[in-house]
Amino acid sequence: MDEEQIVKELLPTVKRIANDLVQHLPKNVEVEDLIQEGVLALISAVRRYDPRRGVNLKTFLVKRIKGAMYDYLRNIDWMPRNLRKNIKEVEKAIYELESKLGRHPTNEEISLYTNLSNEEVVRAKNEMVRKQFLRLDEYLYDTYDSYGLDVEDSTEPLQVAYREILLEQVTEAIKQLSEREQLVLSLRFEQELSLKEIGLILGVSESRVSQILSSALIKIKKHVLGEEDGKSN
Repeated sequence: MDEEQIVKELLPTVKRIANDLVQHLPKNVEVEDLIQEGVLALISAVRRYDPRRGVNLKTFLVKRIKGAMYDYLRNIDWMPRNLRKNIKEVEKAIYELESKLGRHPTNEEISLYTNLSNEEVVRAKNEMVRKQFLRLDEYLYDTYDSYGLDVEDSTEPLQVAYREILLEQVTEAIKQLSEREQLVLSLRFEQELSLKEIGLILGVSESRVSQILSSALIKIKKHVLGEEDGKSN
Protein backbone atom coordinates (compact mmCIF):
# COMPACT_ATOMS: atom_id res chain seq x y z
CA MET A 1 0.00 0.00 0.00
CA ASP A 2 1.07 3.59 -0.63
CA GLU A 3 0.69 4.83 2.95
CA GLU A 4 1.28 8.47 2.08
CA GLN A 5 -1.37 8.44 -0.64
CA ILE A 6 -3.93 6.72 1.60
CA VAL A 7 -3.38 9.25 4.38
CA LYS A 8 -3.71 12.11 1.91
CA GLU A 9 -6.98 10.72 0.53
CA LEU A 10 -8.47 10.23 4.01
CA LEU A 11 -7.58 13.67 5.37
CA PRO A 12 -10.89 15.22 4.20
CA THR A 13 -12.70 12.38 5.99
CA VAL A 14 -10.81 13.14 9.21
CA LYS A 15 -11.81 16.81 8.97
CA ARG A 16 -15.44 15.92 8.20
CA ILE A 17 -15.69 13.61 11.22
CA ALA A 18 -14.08 16.22 13.51
CA ASN A 19 -16.36 19.01 12.28
CA ASP A 20 -19.42 16.80 12.70
CA LEU A 21 -18.47 16.00 16.29
CA VAL A 22 -17.49 19.49 17.37
CA GLN A 23 -20.84 20.96 16.28
CA HIS A 24 -22.46 19.10 19.14
CA LEU A 25 -19.82 19.61 21.82
CA PRO A 26 -19.06 22.46 24.24
CA LYS A 27 -17.13 25.43 22.87
CA ASN A 28 -14.03 24.49 24.86
CA VAL A 29 -13.47 21.50 22.55
CA GLU A 30 -11.29 22.66 19.64
CA VAL A 31 -11.84 21.08 16.22
CA GLU A 32 -8.10 21.31 15.52
CA ASP A 33 -7.40 19.03 18.48
CA LEU A 34 -9.86 16.44 17.19
CA ILE A 35 -8.31 16.62 13.72
CA GLN A 36 -4.85 16.13 15.17
CA GLU A 37 -5.96 13.06 17.11
CA GLY A 38 -7.66 11.70 14.00
CA VAL A 39 -4.62 12.19 11.78
CA LEU A 40 -2.31 10.46 14.25
CA ALA A 41 -4.74 7.55 14.50
CA LEU A 42 -5.03 7.39 10.71
CA ILE A 43 -1.26 7.13 10.24
CA SER A 44 -1.00 4.44 12.90
CA ALA A 45 -3.97 2.49 11.51
CA VAL A 46 -2.59 2.51 7.95
CA ARG A 47 0.60 0.90 9.22
CA ARG A 48 -1.33 -1.69 11.28
CA TYR A 49 -3.82 -2.67 8.59
CA ASP A 50 -3.65 -6.32 7.59
CA PRO A 51 -5.67 -7.12 4.43
CA ARG A 52 -5.48 -10.84 5.24
CA ARG A 53 -8.06 -10.33 7.98
CA GLY A 54 -10.69 -9.50 5.40
CA VAL A 55 -11.63 -6.10 6.86
CA ASN A 56 -12.38 -3.29 4.42
CA LEU A 57 -9.53 -0.75 4.55
CA LYS A 58 -11.67 2.40 4.73
CA THR A 59 -13.99 0.88 7.33
CA PHE A 60 -10.99 -0.06 9.48
CA LEU A 61 -9.40 3.38 9.17
CA VAL A 62 -12.59 5.34 9.85
CA LYS A 63 -13.28 3.30 12.99
CA ARG A 64 -9.76 4.01 14.24
CA ILE A 65 -10.12 7.71 13.50
CA LYS A 66 -13.43 7.95 15.37
CA GLY A 67 -12.09 5.83 18.21
CA ALA A 68 -9.14 8.16 18.70
CA MET A 69 -11.42 11.19 18.81
CA TYR A 70 -13.72 9.49 21.32
CA ASP A 71 -10.71 8.59 23.49
CA TYR A 72 -9.58 12.21 23.41
CA LEU A 73 -13.02 13.47 24.45
CA ARG A 74 -13.14 11.04 27.36
CA ASN A 75 -9.65 11.96 28.47
CA ILE A 76 -10.30 15.70 28.62
CA ASP A 77 -13.38 14.96 30.75
CA TRP A 78 -15.38 18.00 29.62
CA MET A 79 -18.51 17.07 31.56
CA PRO A 80 -18.76 17.85 35.33
CA ARG A 81 -19.50 14.88 37.61
CA ASN A 82 -22.78 16.32 38.90
CA LEU A 83 -23.97 16.77 35.32
CA ARG A 84 -23.13 13.15 34.54
CA LYS A 85 -25.24 12.12 37.52
CA ASN A 86 -28.15 14.28 36.37
CA ILE A 87 -27.94 12.82 32.87
CA LYS A 88 -28.24 9.30 34.27
CA GLU A 89 -31.25 10.34 36.34
CA VAL A 90 -32.95 11.98 33.36
CA GLU A 91 -32.18 8.99 31.09
CA LYS A 92 -33.75 6.65 33.63
CA ALA A 93 -36.76 8.92 34.07
CA ILE A 94 -37.39 9.15 30.33
CA TYR A 95 -37.15 5.38 29.97
CA GLU A 96 -39.50 4.65 32.86
CA LEU A 97 -41.98 7.45 32.17
CA GLU A 98 -42.27 6.50 28.50
CA SER A 99 -43.31 3.01 29.60
CA LYS A 100 -45.91 4.41 31.99
CA LEU A 101 -47.25 7.26 29.86
CA GLY A 102 -46.93 5.71 26.40
CA ARG A 103 -45.29 8.90 25.13
CA HIS A 104 -42.18 11.03 25.60
CA PRO A 105 -42.44 12.84 28.97
CA THR A 106 -42.37 16.62 29.26
CA ASN A 107 -39.59 18.46 31.07
CA GLU A 108 -41.97 19.21 33.92
CA GLU A 109 -42.86 15.52 34.32
CA ILE A 110 -39.18 14.57 34.33
CA SER A 111 -38.48 17.29 36.89
CA LEU A 112 -41.16 15.96 39.25
CA TYR A 113 -39.99 12.37 38.76
CA THR A 114 -36.32 13.11 39.47
CA ASN A 115 -36.61 16.01 41.94
CA LEU A 116 -34.33 17.98 39.65
CA SER A 117 -35.14 21.59 38.77
CA ASN A 118 -36.52 22.35 35.32
CA GLU A 119 -33.25 24.09 34.46
CA GLU A 120 -31.25 21.01 35.49
CA VAL A 121 -33.47 18.78 33.36
CA VAL A 122 -33.08 21.03 30.32
CA ARG A 123 -29.31 21.14 30.69
CA ALA A 124 -29.09 17.38 31.18
CA LYS A 125 -31.21 16.78 28.08
CA ASN A 126 -29.05 19.17 26.05
CA GLU A 127 -25.93 17.31 27.12
CA MET A 128 -27.65 14.01 26.36
CA VAL A 129 -28.15 15.20 22.79
CA ARG A 130 -24.46 16.12 22.60
CA LYS A 131 -23.59 12.66 23.80
CA GLN A 132 -25.92 10.95 21.37
CA PHE A 133 -24.06 12.58 18.53
CA LEU A 134 -20.93 10.67 19.47
CA ARG A 135 -22.58 7.80 17.62
CA LEU A 136 -24.00 4.55 18.90
CA ASP A 137 -20.50 3.07 19.23
CA GLU A 138 -19.52 5.77 21.70
CA TYR A 139 -22.80 5.55 23.58
CA LEU A 140 -22.08 1.89 24.29
CA TYR A 141 -18.35 2.39 24.86
CA ASP A 142 -18.67 1.96 28.62
CA THR A 143 -19.91 -1.57 27.93
CA TYR A 144 -16.78 -2.38 25.96
CA ASP A 145 -14.52 -0.82 28.58
CA SER A 146 -16.13 -2.72 31.43
CA TYR A 147 -14.81 -5.93 29.91
CA GLY A 148 -11.41 -4.44 29.03
CA LEU A 149 -11.66 -5.89 25.55
CA ASP A 150 -10.72 -4.65 22.12
CA VAL A 151 -13.87 -6.06 20.55
CA GLU A 152 -13.21 -4.48 17.20
CA ASP A 153 -10.04 -6.20 16.07
CA SER A 154 -9.07 -9.04 18.34
CA THR A 155 -9.07 -12.66 17.17
CA GLU A 156 -8.75 -14.03 20.73
CA PRO A 157 -11.59 -16.55 21.38
CA LEU A 158 -12.92 -14.72 24.47
CA GLN A 159 -12.93 -11.38 22.74
CA VAL A 160 -14.48 -12.73 19.55
CA ALA A 161 -17.19 -14.42 21.61
CA TYR A 162 -17.92 -11.20 23.50
CA ARG A 163 -18.11 -9.23 20.27
CA GLU A 164 -20.62 -11.70 18.85
CA ILE A 165 -22.73 -11.60 22.03
CA LEU A 166 -22.67 -7.79 22.04
CA LEU A 167 -23.75 -7.61 18.41
CA GLU A 168 -26.57 -10.06 19.10
CA GLN A 169 -27.75 -7.96 22.04
CA VAL A 170 -27.69 -4.73 20.03
CA THR A 171 -29.48 -6.42 17.11
CA GLU A 172 -32.15 -7.80 19.42
CA ALA A 173 -32.59 -4.41 21.11
CA ILE A 174 -33.03 -2.66 17.76
CA LYS A 175 -35.66 -5.21 16.70
CA GLN A 176 -37.71 -4.24 19.75
CA LEU A 177 -37.77 -0.57 18.76
CA SER A 178 -40.65 0.98 16.85
CA GLU A 179 -40.37 1.31 13.06
CA ARG A 180 -39.85 5.06 13.39
CA GLU A 181 -37.07 4.62 15.96
CA GLN A 182 -35.36 2.08 13.71
CA LEU A 183 -35.65 4.45 10.76
CA VAL A 184 -34.13 7.35 12.71
CA LEU A 185 -31.22 5.16 13.82
CA SER A 186 -30.62 4.06 10.24
CA LEU A 187 -30.75 7.59 8.85
CA ARG A 188 -28.46 8.93 11.57
CA PHE A 189 -25.86 6.20 11.97
CA GLU A 190 -25.86 4.47 8.59
CA GLN A 191 -26.72 7.34 6.27
CA GLU A 192 -25.09 9.92 8.62
CA LEU A 193 -27.82 12.49 8.04
CA SER A 194 -28.23 15.50 10.31
CA LEU A 195 -31.24 15.95 12.58
CA LYS A 196 -32.54 18.64 10.26
CA GLU A 197 -32.31 16.33 7.24
CA ILE A 198 -34.02 13.49 9.12
CA GLY A 199 -36.74 15.90 10.24
CA LEU A 200 -37.41 16.89 6.64
CA ILE A 201 -37.73 13.24 5.64
CA LEU A 202 -40.11 12.42 8.51
CA GLY A 203 -41.97 15.72 8.42
CA VAL A 204 -41.20 16.57 12.04
CA SER A 205 -39.04 19.11 13.89
CA GLU A 206 -35.37 18.67 14.77
CA SER A 207 -36.28 18.54 18.47
CA ARG A 208 -38.71 15.69 17.80
CA VAL A 209 -36.03 13.77 15.90
CA SER A 210 -33.71 14.35 18.85
CA GLN A 211 -36.34 12.93 21.22
CA ILE A 212 -36.82 9.83 19.07
CA LEU A 213 -33.08 9.30 18.78
CA SER A 214 -32.45 9.77 22.50
CA SER A 215 -35.28 7.40 23.43
CA ALA A 216 -34.05 4.70 21.04
CA LEU A 217 -30.46 4.89 22.28
CA ILE A 218 -31.52 4.76 25.92
CA LYS A 219 -33.56 1.61 25.23
CA ILE A 220 -30.62 -0.04 23.45
CA LYS A 221 -28.25 0.84 26.27
CA LYS A 222 -30.65 -0.54 28.89
CA HIS A 223 -31.03 -3.79 26.94
CA VAL A 224 -27.29 -4.29 26.39
CA LEU A 225 -26.39 -3.50 29.98
CA GLY A 226 -29.09 -5.83 31.24
CA GLU A 227 -30.85 -3.13 33.23
CA GLU A 228 -34.36 -4.53 33.30
CA ASP A 229 -36.89 -1.77 32.79
CA GLY A 230 -34.21 0.75 33.75
CA LYS A 231 -34.34 -0.26 37.42
CA SER A 232 -30.78 -1.51 37.88
CA ASN A 233 -28.18 0.73 39.45
